[in-house]
Amino acid sequence: MGTHISGDLTRAKLGEETILRGAGGETHQVAEGEVPVLTTQQGVPVADDQNSLKVGARGPTLLEDFHFREKLFHFDHERIPERVVHARGFGAHGFFETYKPLSDLTAADLFQRKGERTPVFVRFSTVAGNKGSPDVARGFAVKFYTRNGNWDLVGNNIPIFFIQDAIKFPDLVHAAKQEPDRGFPQAQTAHDNFWDFISLSPEATHMALWIMSDRTIPRSFRFMEGFGIHTFRLVNAEGRSTYVKFHWKPKLGLQSVVWNEAVKINGADPDYHRRDLWNAIEAGDFPEWELGMQLFDDAFADQFPFDVLDATKIIPEEVLPVRRVGRLVLDRNVDNFFAETEQVAFCTQNIVPGIDFTNDPLLQGRNFSYLDTQLKRLGSPNFTHIPVNAAKVEVNNFQQDGHMAMRNPRGRANYEPNSWGAAGGPRESRERGFRSFAAEEAGPKRRMRAELFADHYSQARQFYISQTETEQTHIKNAFVFELSKVETPAIRARMVSHLRHVDEDLANRVADGLGLADLPPAAEPARPVVKDLAPSPALSILRNPPKAFTGRKVGALVTDGVDAGLLAALQSAVAQAGAMLELVAPKIGGVIASDGRHHPAHQKVNGGPSVLYDAVAVLPSADGAQLLANEATAKDFVSDAYAHAKFIAYADSAKPLFEKAGLTELDEGFVALHGPEDTATFLKACVTLRHWPREAAVQAV
Repeated sequence: MGTHISGDLTRAKLGEETILRGAGGETHQVAEGEVPVLTTQQGVPVADDQNSLKVGARGPTLLEDFHFREKLFHFDHERIPERVVHARGFGAHGFFETYKPLSDLTAADLFQRKGERTPVFVRFSTVAGNKGSPDVARGFAVKFYTRNGNWDLVGNNIPIFFIQDAIKFPDLVHAAKQEPDRGFPQAQTAHDNFWDFISLSPEATHMALWIMSDRTIPRSFRFMEGFGIHTFRLVNAEGRSTYVKFHWKPKLGLQSVVWNEAVKINGADPDYHRRDLWNAIEAGDFPEWELGMQLFDDAFADQFPFDVLDATKIIPEEVLPVRRVGRLVLDRNVDNFFAETEQVAFCTQNIVPGIDFTNDPLLQGRNFSYLDTQLKRLGSPNFTHIPVNAAKVEVNNFQQDGHMAMRNPRGRANYEPNSWGAAGGPRESRERGFRSFAAEEAGPKRRMRAELFADHYSQARQFYISQTETEQTHIKNAFVFELSKVETPAIRARMVSHLRHVDEDLANRVADGLGLADLPPAAEPARPVVKDLAPSPALSILRNPPKAFTGRKVGALVTDGVDAGLLAALQSAVAQAGAMLELVAPKIGGVIASDGRHHPAHQKVNGGPSVLYDAVAVLPSADGAQLLANEATAKDFVSDAYAHAKFIAYADSAKPLFEKAGLTELDEGFVALHGPEDTATFLKACVTLRHWPREAAVQAV
């Protein structure tokens, strides 16, 4: 038609034509089938909406990229007052302790002295859900209050991300959030928009495998890993650079829940994760993680088959071991949730001397976006004056005024340089000040990505073949569940076409679960898929079980007349294992044991389902079992524990309840407590957390 289309256009269907309405109210007619040109808010046509402007294929992102800046600027400011992403969060205070000096690697002050304790604030969070959504953890952000200022390590519980270039971040989050016309579903990705975006973005395939795995549904903050995602630099006092990828390893080991369990936990206690962390800290059972580093140089980066600047890739731990350099301990809950957890502001650009960035294009964009976001969310450039965000060292500069300024320069000088001598305020220090690593950059100024970024399937395949058969089944089930919620058949088929490059059996099983008449052709890969990558056992949760039952929780279903000797023995065995025991009873007032002693209950049976526990014990009296057999939630307690493959200890008196719940054949995951000595056998079995053979049997039925 040749008609110029400008501004913020909206569509309206009218006969054979489409009416596009501009920001000023003007209308433009476009013929049926014609697609309007994407523009900036200024009406400037956009040539490339997939890549930010860089110096060369692997160079830094340029500040002059006005389309990228405008896109992220608008995205950063589209929610008020809650965070656009990671809105649902929970935080705690603690410290980081360095194991030994790392001065050969970095000049960062917190790594210079053995036993150095640096105060920290940690915020765990969800990603897509709003503030009112249930707890499903993913974000893992740590603020270190070092002697040289604040360092923010802002990551997730997954070591990669969906996209390679930050220009796509608004599109990813828009697609994952509730669909804008209907406002649902929220806090879940099982809908057309999300999978349409993912299936049209092959780079997201690796992340899709991770989020469909058990990694996405951790049992607790305390049992999940954290990752810095990007490749950073450590820089020592001589200016020598070492590449680094950061890992957080939980001292208690990895643990996840199963999907059906996660759904029921969200219904029974949407605050499950935050309650778990709060209670552990209040009980003095302080959660701990170790900070690990994968350290490498340019020679390693050049020979590694994937680009270390690509945030959709990992370096397997078997290829490059993780060096553990210190421990993180959370030992104090917040005094006020809003003042601390809600107002804490993390920025990836917050680094200290001795730590520096690389040209990872996703990291470069995050450095711009996070600072910009705080202005909208916290309302002022002075968000650093809020105590939880303030450095714990003296702050000296000439920044002044603005909303809610809590400090301003003293004296007449509010600029630099000035000639007022000592009264003229702070000056820069060439000796102590931050210096960027002197990397040399050269290349054409273009919207592009490095060639190796185009391998979208090889590591996704490696992740899948690294899982146990049980975990692979969970991944298949997750894909089938999510894609079954997608209303558009073409999107389902398109996603399966990508899975064919991951694993043919996985693609076939997902296609069968969806009822696809034909297996779609495999998507055309941008680069050949490397199919001989060795499995990485470190990627599997079940291949890396905990060494003890420490920090876990047992739920004991009890009634009046409970065997006092069994209960006392169970309490003792659980305590010796470093775990917790909660009593679930018909009434919250508790029960009277066989010896006449009163035991308060922690949960009423209809408010304390077995999904809240890592293992259960069923210890009713004979009369109590008959009463529970007619209580629906009591039957759910045992049937859910069975379906979720948990270890179940029981007294002989519990059998009528089992029969009513349909549990007539007891497998090896059941431990009979004939006497107090059997409680130790039960706790020993619980170390493996689940009796996985049962899950396969339940699914077969």
